[in-house]
Amino acid sequence: MSPKAILFDLDDTILSAYGNPGAAWLSVADEMADALLPLSPLEVVEAITAYARDFWADPDRHRTWRLKLAAARRTIVTGAFTALRDTGRPVPDMTVAERLADRYTVYRDERMHLFPDAHTVIDTLKARGLRLALVTNGAAEVQRAKIERFDLAHRFDHIQIEGEVGFGKPEEQAYLHAMQALGVTASETWMVGDNLEWEVAAPQRLGIYAIWHDALGQGLPPHSPVRPDRIIRALAELL
Repeated sequence: MSPKAILFDLDDTILSAYGNPGAAWLSVADEMADALLPLSPLEVVEAITAYARDFWADPDRHRTWRLKLAAARRTIVTGAFTALRDTGRPVPDMTVAERLADRYTVYRDERMHLFPDAHTVIDTLKARGLRLALVTNGAAEVQRAKIERFDLAHRFDHIQIEGEVGFGKPEEQAYLHAMQALGVTASETWMVGDNLEWEVAAPQRLGIYAIWHDALGQGLPPHSPVRPDRIIRALAELL
């Protein structure tokens, strides 16, 4: 059934932003290989990945630190260095950890880009008469800059940034507020995004049709309890 409205996530749904973090960390660590000695880039990335997994697993911590992402990365890298040191490994000075985290932030920004046909898909859906909202978590200044950089503001009937409105996904208020702004009900709405909890499970609990954007083609995690109503590999499939 065709919807009256679609709620879109931003990062790794419309923009290729933060996917495949391990590969991104390794690229940055390779750039700074000399400064990381006696640690190897791979050893550093494995430590960062393990620390980040635990760091972001806590919902309350996630809610707080996703609004200050650059600082979170510094905390994660210094925490990973500390964990390595506690196992007896010699590690570089913590200023190197901060430099690595800051370089990662710049690296991600440099390589951020629209997914293929993103503008075309959004414009076509809007031309068909659908009401469109952009619903994104994150800090106001950071997310608003992306929206302007990639010419998205005029393409949506409603833009909702966590740092501007004071609430974000997966809080029910995030979806209810967006639907109210568009003048639609849950049964008339689709949600499109890459996060299985924020853009699939939480919207489904409200009766929203949830579409998972699996841009990397990795498929659902083994034994995932979340079952999207639909899975797409590219935004053009929405048409």
